Amino acid sequence: MDCSNRNACTCTYPCSRRGKCCECVAYHRKYGEVPGCFFSKAGEATYDRSVENLYRDSRK
Repeated sequence: MDCSNRNACTCTYPCSRRGKCCECVAYHRKYGEVPGCFFSKAGEATYDRSVENLYRDSRK
């Protein structure tokens, strides 16, 4: 399975997993977080990847 999505990746944080969806999801899941691409543009810009922040962001 190809998990590369560099062109469509909406995350603005510069890291080695950017655009590598499988690695990114696994990394954030390990730490109880959510990848930036799940957030709105404003929510992603906070760099707060918590589930709580995703909930707040989705309620706006």
